[in-house]
Amino acid sequence: MSSDPEWPPLPPLRTGLRGRCPRCGQGHMFRGFLALRARCEVCGLDYSYADPADGPAFFVICFACVPSVILALWLEAKFAPANWVHLVTTLPFMLLTCIPPLRPLKGWLVASQFFFKAEEARFGAPAPKDPR
Repeated sequence: MSSDPEWPPLPPLRTGLRGRCPRCGQGHMFRGFLALRARCEVCGLDYSYADPADGPAFFVICFACVPSVILALWLEAKFAPANWVHLVTTLPFMLLTCIPPLRPLKGWLVASQFFFKAEEARFGAPAPKDPR
């Protein structure tokens, strides 16, 4: 993670949600749906620092899966439909609210890690000196 003066800080929401490089804002962050590239093809930023872990899945579970399950339970309790009705209504709703947000959320988390210079905690080691 470089803090070169030639790269102005870019907001994580603007770069991450679009899947762009958090340093230059031009290069692509992903090489597949969720797989990160090794580095930016424009500025050469190494993405090895990025570790969003299960963050995107956690946000999707909290904000998309729970409402989907509530919809399915409400539909079942209110109308007691046949199983095929759930396949036609609940399953597409769950897929459309759970899969598409994963990539923008992962991009936002990776860009936030770069923007805020997040790194692993070092217990027992002195904090690095701030060069400012």
